[in-house]
Amino acid sequence: MPRMLRSRKVATGLVLLLVLLLLALVGPLLAPHTPDFQANRSSGLPLPPSAEYWLGTDQQQHDLFSRLLSGGRDTLLISFLAGALANVLSVLVGVTAGYLGGLADEVLSALTNIFLALPGLLILMVIMKPLPPSETSNPFLIGSVIAVTAWAWGARVLRAQTMALRGQDYVEASKVIGERTWRIILFEVVPNLLPILASAFIFTVIYGIGTYTALAWLGVISPASVTWGTVLNEAQASGAAINGYWWWYLPPALAVALVGIALALINFGIDEITNPRLSSVRGGRGVKVRFRLGLTPVLRTAAPTREEPPSAEGEFTPTAVRTAARSEDPKTLEAQP
Repeated sequence: MPRMLRSRKVATGLVLLLVLLLLALVGPLLAPHTPDFQANRSSGLPLPPSAEYWLGTDQQQHDLFSRLLSGGRDTLLISFLAGALANVLSVLVGVTAGYLGGLADEVLSALTNIFLALPGLLILMVIMKPLPPSETSNPFLIGSVIAVTAWAWGARVLRAQTMALRGQDYVEASKVIGERTWRIILFEVVPNLLPILASAFIFTVIYGIGTYTALAWLGVISPASVTWGTVLNEAQASGAAINGYWWWYLPPALAVALVGIALALINFGIDEITNPRLSSVRGGRGVKVRFRLGLTPVLRTAAPTREEPPSAEGEFTPTAVRTAARSEDPKTLEAQP
């Protein structure tokens, strides 16, 4: 954790994400109006941003700033819930398949490949379209459905890493002393998969927020629940982009993008720390060493040179051997003892 916090990408992403989470939690309390508030205006045209309405209004005269603050809670809740459930499924399927091998590996790998090949968004639309509006506004149901289509990628990565870990000495020692399989997986294998689990969780949350926003934008989510995606759906239905009402669709789109950027920065920072080919931290001082592909960097100080006594003809001192090797003279190399 201290190494992660020293990474600029992780620190920037965490600060941005914490700000957005704080706004999502206390946003409805800070909003000047309720999401269903309507201004007493006779005009049916959206109002541009002003001192009274910071982000203007929509066609129904709703305060868009209040709807923006109120719409982040369900969006982030569903995204993080989908990431947590997908991670649990990834561990159950991927680690089990990689550790047990044999028939269990073949069956679980085939199941993983099937879910990888399925179009996730289309499957979600088919599942959720017949549901009543009261169910499509349930955050836990939506998060669970999104997790069903998001676990396969993480399971495939965890399976490959588990297959590399199951032959390690500490795993074999646990087998020899009679540890149970579930205990070996939980206490010997899974702790060594935490960096991959963190990266898979962040990736799934990004997938979850994009998928949920897309479902709301396409009208699958009940419009009764005010989220960033439903605001975008109303803006599209009213032709906000064509008519130039940028204050209607741009703020919720930027909010979704900022959450994705924050999570991506955290993911890139974790990848740089856990992947030695990208960078490493030496001596706890945050000194980065860049690795070239195929080369192992060696940090050393040059040893002090010393004068060597002159040698007689035919003798080979270390300096003479190095000089001969650099010259690549065949006769000289043949005479080398």
